[in-house]
Order: sequence, then structure tokens, then C-alpha cells
Amino acid sequence: MLIDLSGKTALVTGSTEGIGFGIAQGLAQAGATVIVNGRTQAKVDAAVEKLGSKARGVAADLGNVEGHDALVAAVPNADIIVSNLGIFQPADFFDVDDATWDRHWQVNVMAGVRLARAYLPGMAANGWGRLLLLSSESAFNVPVEMIHYGVSKTADVALARGLAKRMAGTGVTVNSVLPGPTLSEGVEAMLEDERAKTGKPIDEVAAAFVQTHRPSSIIRRAATVEEVANLVVYLASPLASATTGAAMRVDGGVLDTL
Repeated sequence: MLIDLSGKTALVTGSTEGIGFGIAQGLAQAGATVIVNGRTQAKVDAAVEKLGSKARGVAADLGNVEGHDALVAAVPNADIIVSNLGIFQPADFFDVDDATWDRHWQVNVMAGVRLARAYLPGMAANGWGRLLLLSSESAFNVPVEMIHYGVSKTADVALARGLAKRMAGTGVTVNSVLPGPTLSEGVEAMLEDERAKTGKPIDEVAAAFVQTHRPSSIIRRAATVEEVANLVVYLASPLASATTGAAMRVDGGVLDTL
């Protein structure tokens, strides 16, 4: 199986590190011209330098309309959109105020809504396109310690399904991707105190976290960003032309359902 994205332009949001950077790297290796996005110019520049000549970057905060408008002005057209930008903040439901709910909704949901409105019509006009929304296994396995996050990720799955039906017959596919616990920089930071306390390697600390907090995991460890990126690159390719409206799991088997 050869994935060739030569001649395609791919925009990956929240892609200066973590899963987003892994996706950008995978798309670039498949031949796509990749646009990296992050909030700060310094981090965008560093990511572009790592990716090489197949990449360029746009610094913009997509958690607000102004940042979205700046991105679209800089990148008016794209063949592949990966709405990866997302935030999470563990907190008890009764301690989470409206501002926190709204921030998660704006970043995790509305950023994808705005990207869809901006780019899907152009894809339809071209007769080909890919929109991928990064959700989470938390969309179905809503974590009690982050109910606000789980609700936003459930919305991403519903958004992708609805948009797929809206784009029926256009040659444009829309899917959501559901990673499980993944050893990104954000998760490493979350586990740093435990790593420092135990002195164990971060992958062992992450595996212990998965086995404690996601005991239904079949792989019994955190996934790598590359493992998540591999699925996204496939779904972004012409080879996935019959897959649309799907919630594609790369969760290590955490979701205990058929």
C-alpha cells in the first residue's frame, strides 16, 4: 500500500508538537505540502524547521474568530484539513465554571466548525477533499474528572457525522479520529510529577497510568503519536475514499464495545 499525497496541501491545526506535529510529519513524508499552525510564531517556526521544505507555518489562535480569520486569509484553500487543536483540563464538575466550559467549546468544537465552513465549499468545488476532526475515546468513555472535555469530544464525533452527510456525493470525506491515552508532550507534562517521584522512565509511568485509569485498555500502554498519525495519514489519502462519517478508533482497545 503506497500513500502518495504529492500535489496536496494539508493544514494541521495545533501542530507544533504532540499528535498534531506527528500528523504533520506523516503527511509531509507522504508528499503533501503541510501548513503548521500554533499560537506562537516561535513554536510554529521551530516546527517548520523540523519538517523541512515541505512545510510552512501560520501563527494564529483558533480558539477565537480573529485567529481563524487570520489563518484563512493566509491559507485560503487546502485539500486536507486536520482539526487537531484541543485542550484538556482535569477538574471536578462542580468546580468547573462557565468560562472553562466555553473555552473548551470554542477550542475543541467551534474551531472545527469554523474550519468546515471555510474550507469544505472549496473542496466540493474541486471534487475532492478530506476533513478530519480529532476527537477522543473520551467522547464515549466520558471521564468523570473531565466531563467538560468529554462533552466537547462527543460533539466532535457528531459534527463529523453530520458534515459527512452534508457533503454526500461531492468527493469530500469527513471523519473523526478517536485516540486513547497517547504519550504526547501534554501527557508527559501531566505525568511529570509521578515520573520524578518514582524515577521510572516516562513510558513506564504512562503505562501504569493507563492500567490504573483506563483499565479496559487492551494494549495496556499509551500509544505513540506516530501510531495515531498513521491512521490520520491513511484517512487523508485517496485510499480511504469509501470511509466517511466514521468515528475511527486508535484507542488501544479502551472502548469496551464492538
